[in-house]
Amino acid sequence: MSAISNDTICALSTANGMGAIAMIRVSGAQALEITSKIFSKDLTLVPSHTAHFGTIRNAEEILDEVVVTVFHAGKSFTGEPTTEIACHGSVFIQRELLNLLLTSGCRMAEPGEFTMRAFFNGRMDLSQAEAIADLIHSDSKKVHQIAMNQMRGGYSDHIADLKQQLMNFASLIELELDFSEEDVEFASRTELYALLEQLDKRLTQLTESFAFGNALKNGIQTVIAGRPNAGKSTLLNALLNEERAIVSEIAGTTRDTIQELLIIDGVQFKFIDTAGIREASDEIERIGVERTLTEVGRSRVLLYVFDQNELSADEVLEDLAKLERDGLDVIVVANKADLADKYAALQLVTERYTTVFISAKQKDGIDALKTALLSSIGEGFSEMDTIVVNARHYDAFSKALADIQNVRQGLDSGIPGDLLAMDIRSAIRNLASITGEISTDDLLGNIFANFCIGK
Repeated sequence: MSAISNDTICALSTANGMGAIAMIRVSGAQALEITSKIFSKDLTLVPSHTAHFGTIRNAEEILDEVVVTVFHAGKSFTGEPTTEIACHGSVFIQRELLNLLLTSGCRMAEPGEFTMRAFFNGRMDLSQAEAIADLIHSDSKKVHQIAMNQMRGGYSDHIADLKQQLMNFASLIELELDFSEEDVEFASRTELYALLEQLDKRLTQLTESFAFGNALKNGIQTVIAGRPNAGKSTLLNALLNEERAIVSEIAGTTRDTIQELLIIDGVQFKFIDTAGIREASDEIERIGVERTLTEVGRSRVLLYVFDQNELSADEVLEDLAKLERDGLDVIVVANKADLADKYAALQLVTERYTTVFISAKQKDGIDALKTALLSSIGEGFSEMDTIVVNARHYDAFSKALADIQNVRQGLDSGIPGDLLAMDIRSAIRNLASITGEISTDDLLGNIFANFCIGK
């Protein structure tokens, strides 16, 4: 899709396959006329936002009894005249109804074309359009909240405010250029420094929120690691509240990774149970240990599980020194607390790491562990009004941040105002690209191609 067309499009907007009800959407200049050709009522004469019961006919043969909802131009999702036909969910009926629309003057919509038309017709900006895709694919409460806020314009308002502040100062600096011979300073350098510091701080928060937002969107990858027979698989079963992993007193039972999803208070975690870390006794176990280290290397959270009756604080710290890396949140899980009380002996560990004492077998301490998990991934971001989950937006914010930092360096070195204005305008362009004020056909094609047909 390189640009919006004037023809009328149609597509199935509900999931493919048989169901109780299916919805077929028609949008374009002739949507009411074309739908009226196959419906038992003239929809060009009815008010917007009204629903009408009737029959779909193929010549004299009745195909189905349906309800058609009518939206006039400027009052629909796309901004165009639109009808939505709710028919019975038979695959045969869906196919025949679409064929009738096609032979009556429609063409099949391309992926994301309805939303693309909404964007071109000013019904939403590009960031709101992208939020629709995130909303459709949201599988946890937190991701749903972020997508809903973005779709309803909260994200766009924030960007507009940042742009406006930059535009005001850019205008003043450029005005100075017109009076350069008179040595007039319209833009207070003190105020400009204060603004740049504020923008730097806000853009830094937004770019740093991407790691959190992207993890939320795709599930917080959480690896369960530790020595053999520490209770890792028992812990996974306790978290899931089902017998998902094989549990045995024999050390080294888990030879490969096991992955399971769990939503905790609206946040999706992707738990990975791994082979115990030790000197492998055979080739299969060696591969399992290698996979454990690989999973630790690409996870956001590490649940290091150990039997507090077997390991000393020094041994725990020795293990963690091998596993830690930048960007990895570590939660130490002292297991088998029902068998002995050695809390005091682990003071060195509890001082350095978030530590939760549990009995995976008895399911004691699991709620405390879930609370620790939520706390570990939400530091500084969970209460932010705007969280970046889109890689394209992250790239634009990062470029705008670099522009702002260039302006600050320019002020420090006393470069001319016209060069400062260039960097400010560049920051404005990067922010504008997020909402689609500046866009290309290739960019739009890539974005909307990822939508499903019918949306």
